[in-house]
Amino acid sequence: MRILLLNLYYPPDTSATAKMARTVVDALISRHNVTVLCGRPSYDPTERRAWRWYQTEVTERTRIIRTGSTDFARFEMKKRVLNYLSYVALAVPRALFVPCDAVLAMTDPPFCGIAGAFVALLKGKPYVYNIRDMYPDMAVGSSIVEPGLLARIWEKMHRWALRRATRVVVLGEDMRARIVSKGVEPSRIVIVRDGADIFPTNTPLPAPEPEVVRAIRGNFSFVLLHAGNLGFYGAWNTLVSAARSLASDGVGLVFVGDGAQRAEVEAAAAGAGNIRFLDFFPVAKIPSVLAAADAHVITVKRGLEGVVAPSKMYGILAAGKPIVAAAPGGTDVATLGTLRGFAVFADPDKPADLVSAVRGLVRSAQKLKTMGEAARAAAPDYDRVKELQKFAEVFDQLAAAK
Repeated sequence: MRILLLNLYYPPDTSATAKMARTVVDALISRHNVTVLCGRPSYDPTERRAWRWYQTEVTERTRIIRTGSTDFARFEMKKRVLNYLSYVALAVPRALFVPCDAVLAMTDPPFCGIAGAFVALLKGKPYVYNIRDMYPDMAVGSSIVEPGLLARIWEKMHRWALRRATRVVVLGEDMRARIVSKGVEPSRIVIVRDGADIFPTNTPLPAPEPEVVRAIRGNFSFVLLHAGNLGFYGAWNTLVSAARSLASDGVGLVFVGDGAQRAEVEAAAAGAGNIRFLDFFPVAKIPSVLAAADAHVITVKRGLEGVVAPSKMYGILAAGKPIVAAAPGGTDVATLGTLRGFAVFADPDKPADLVSAVRGLVRSAQKLKTMGEAARAAAPDYDRVKELQKFAEVFDQLAAAK
């Protein structure tokens, strides 16, 4: 098939959706031709592009068309909205002239799914909607957008896009349940998890780099690590409050990463000697970062179940590390973690629950070891290659139905 992919970010952008869009393209081009319609690099790009109305790059079976969208830095939200609007304004008319057999849209900008449905309708082509973050649920649940007329219109248009989709690709069971609640036929929903690169379970994991371990662990006897984006979805106050209570237990809470909420989390943690903040490490050092912790924390605010799906869970499993989930019981990390034995979870609104869960690990080396073994045993079920095969099969089925 000839597939048209719509997403604002694509490498050299470094956002999660840019990386995932590239990964999906790599999985599809073995059997299909892909045209990526993206914007000018703006999300911490490794290189910039001069302004043109449209620029085209061709690599193997992929054609990349970059619109002349604005490229303001991602940290300025109002200007970032201009990136979104200028991308859609230029991408939609250009998409109408791109020959394709199916349209695939992701969720950057947050209303890209609606634009993708509109393009597919005008072109009379099947539409595949890959939901990575659910909007407007995410915007409302994170208090970025107030409940009101705008949110209601946005939700109505989003439900229209969902109904237009031939297939809706989601990241987990919790997201699938959220989509079904919006009236989407379950048979049209496909779960494709992000997965991770898996080490063979019969071989030892590579030793972490000592300098990375020292940078993360410091002098803490037990390290609880949050590695990743500090966005609007997390129960950050619960994590900080719990960490303060765990200082006497020798527990250090270490944040590795950046994001829209980092300044607020740092302010909340001011004066806490057992809470530290580090910048992202180079990609090549991620295995060492994951291995440096005693346990990893994954957090989802109440009300955002199925709205966000923290993909870092799979890398943690591949590293053979336990997970502490400060998340509602209905999230995948809580349900799968409890079922498979690699996670304990705590109410994201109750710091005392989190303190109790972490102390249970600090005081039982055997429990920590057993959970780590369970994590590594579960990891092969979420192999990235196998998950991407499911993505490719969506288009194989559409091709067969032509």
